[in-house]
Amino acid sequence: MSIEDRAKATAKNIEGKAQEIIGNVTGDPKDQAEGKAKQGEAQVRHSVEDAKDDLKKAVD
Repeated sequence: MSIEDRAKATAKNIEGKAQEIIGNVTGDPKDQAEGKAKQGEAQVRHSVEDAKDDLKKAVD
């Protein structure tokens, strides 16, 4: 697992949550959708890192 990659994914998730909240407050569906998309991307990145960890454990 790369701590740097995991941190980037967490930052992307926080960015997405903030953008979604701003979209909710302003009523902007574009910001809401982009925020949710960023959160989805972060989830995929975390899953990739988890898979890397599992593979490394299996090899070791």
